Amino acid sequence: MTTPSTAPTPSALPLAGVRVLDLSRVLAGPLCGMVLGDLGAEVIKVEHPKRGDDTRDWGLRVGRTETSYFNSVNRNKRSVTLDLLSAEGLEIARKLAGQSDVVIQNFKFGGVEKMGLGWEQLRAENPGLVYCSISGYDRSGPEASRPGYDLLVQGEAGLMALNGEADRPPLKFGVAAVDMFTGMYAAQAVLAALYERQKTGQGRHIEMALFDCGLMITAYYGLEALLQGEDPPRYGNAHPSIVPYGVFDAADGPLVITVGNNAQFQRFCREVIDRPELADDARFATNLERSANRAVLLPEINRELAARPRQELLARLNACGIPCGEVLGLHEALTSPRAVRGGLVTQQPHPEAGSTPVLAPPYRFDGERPPVRRPPPQLGGDTREVLASLAGLSDEQLAQLKDRGVV
Repeated sequence: MTTPSTAPTPSALPLAGVRVLDLSRVLAGPLCGMVLGDLGAEVIKVEHPKRGDDTRDWGLRVGRTETSYFNSVNRNKRSVTLDLLSAEGLEIARKLAGQSDVVIQNFKFGGVEKMGLGWEQLRAENPGLVYCSISGYDRSGPEASRPGYDLLVQGEAGLMALNGEADRPPLKFGVAAVDMFTGMYAAQAVLAALYERQKTGQGRHIEMALFDCGLMITAYYGLEALLQGEDPPRYGNAHPSIVPYGVFDAADGPLVITVGNNAQFQRFCREVIDRPELADDARFATNLERSANRAVLLPEINRELAARPRQELLARLNACGIPCGEVLGLHEALTSPRAVRGGLVTQQPHPEAGSTPVLAPPYRFDGERPPVRRPPPQLGGDTREVLASLAGLSDEQLAQLKDRGVV
C-alpha cells in the first residue's frame, strides 16, 4: 500500500486557493468537505475541544483521537478545536467564515442561527460565501426540526424494501449509503455554486436533505414502483431487469456474470455453458423474454455453472467478451493487485500508531491521482497554526483560550 509516485501538485489541483470551513460532523457533511479537499481546497474542520467529531469514537481506534470511521471521511483537512457554545469561540468561527469561500454545517435546525453562524448572518459580511446546510428532512417542511440518521432514511425512503433476498426481511445497505450520497450530492452543488460565483460574485445557500437524497438512490427501482403501483420484487444479488446478471455459484466459489445483451446471451449459452438449445429457445430470445421466464431459465444456468470450476468459467466468459469477475472479500479487494497498482490505498505516517492506512481519492486529473496531502488530523492538531494565521491570535491568547476550554 503506497502513495502514487507522481501526482498533481497541490497548486495544480482544480480547487487550489479555495478555503472551506467544515462545521459539520459524522458522515454526510464531512464527506462533502473531504471531496472538496481531495480536489485541492484548504479544508478547516472545526471540532469540540474535548470530544471532537462524534466519529472519533466509532470503529477501530487509531492513536488517541482517530478511528477507522473518522479517517474514512476526513483526509486532506486540518482540525481546529473551538467551543461554539462560548462567545469567544463563536467570534473566532465568524472570523474564519469571513475568510472562507465555503461553509458546510449540519447542526440541528435553527441551532446555527442561534449561534450567529447562519446563512443570512454570515453572508452579510461575506457576500460571496457558498453555504451548504445538510439536514435530515426538508428545512421548509413540517419535519424540519426532526433529526435525520442514515438508517432511518434507508427505511423511510424505501431503500431497505428494495434490498435483500425476496424471502428475507428488508435489509439495510452495508455502508451508510444515504449519508455518502448526500455528501457527494452536496459537493456537486458546492462546485456548481463556486462556478456560478465566478460570473456573479455572489454566493448561494445550498440545502441538502438526507431523505431527498435517499429517495434519489431508489433510481430505476423507484420508477418501477410508481409505474406498477406497488413494490417491485426483491432479487437479492440478481438484477431486477437483466437476466442472467448477478452472483452465481461455481463449483468452488461465487462469481459475478453480467450478460448485458442478446448477442452475449447467445455466446454465453453456446461457448460458456455448452447449452445451444437455450440460445435457440424462443422463451429466452430477448432480455424481456428472459426476464419474464427467469424462473425457468435460471435453474438451468445455475446447474451448469455449479458443475464447473470458477477459473474455467472466468476464462470462458472472458474469451467470449462477457463481463465477469470473482467475488472477493473486503480485505482481499483492498489488498488486491488491482488496488495496489491503482494506488488506491496509501500508508500515512501517524505520530502514535506509526502509520495507518488511508484510502486515496478516486479521481484522476491528466492521468494522475491527487495525493493525500494531509492524513486525517489529530483532534485540534492544527488549532495553533490556523488561528494564528487566520484569526491573528498570539501564543499568549491561545494559551488563555485553552485554559478556559475555548480551544
